[in-house]
Amino acid sequence: MKHPETNRFQSLFEEDKYVILKNYLYNYLLRKLAVEKNLQQERPELILEVGSGISPVMTRTNRIIYSDLSFRALQILKLAHGKGWYVVADGMRLPFKSGIFSHAICSETLEHLEDDREALKQLAMSMRPSGRLIVTFPHRKFYFANDDRFVNHFRRYELPEMVDRLKDAGFRPISIRKVLGPLEKVTMCFVVFCFSMIQKYKPKKVKGTQNFKLMNIFASFFKWANRFYMVLAWLDARIMPRTFSTVLLINSTLSD
Repeated sequence: MKHPETNRFQSLFEEDKYVILKNYLYNYLLRKLAVEKNLQQERPELILEVGSGISPVMTRTNRIIYSDLSFRALQILKLAHGKGWYVVADGMRLPFKSGIFSHAICSETLEHLEDDREALKQLAMSMRPSGRLIVTFPHRKFYFANDDRFVNHFRRYELPEMVDRLKDAGFRPISIRKVLGPLEKVTMCFVVFCFSMIQKYKPKKVKGTQNFKLMNIFASFFKWANRFYMVLAWLDARIMPRTFSTVLLINSTLSD
């Protein structure tokens, strides 16, 4: 799960008016759709989502525990979402009993952990035999760039590396799915560059009614722009070969 200071984008969304905007980000929505599609035929009894932050990828059930290292992130999530249970915990030291989860989700989290192998072993211990684990992760080491450094990624993964890590922890990969392609990488590098420039040369804040109107205009534009861009990113992921994917999803089962 993500360290409270790991993701500097999170500070943008700590106010109520920003939380909904983060949940319209095109890359988040595509990860969410990919995870939900993999669970369509499943009947989870109890799900663990590790590193949920303020934007979990599973929101259609009450039978879920959201876990994150940041108390503030879970506090925001509980106020905005309300479903399920909330546990502040380190992904490398999960505080749950053995064999209580039928399913687990670890989306864009392992790359933030210093010991990702230990995190996978912790997940395996907390899951039932034949339980399902869904992992999404940043793919290809040669894509490592300013956006990875900005959010303090320890690493990106080659697919064989992730498969080996899963097998070492006791999981057997069932399926692999493309989630995002190179368009996402170009976009995020550009966004991080722009955000860094804005932070460096912050404009003076606009107060009062004018600020409220500007926020409403920006929120409307942000939502529609991300919906449009989501379609482009989805097409990009479908068209490009898997070797160029920037985010992959692996659905695996815990070996008996």
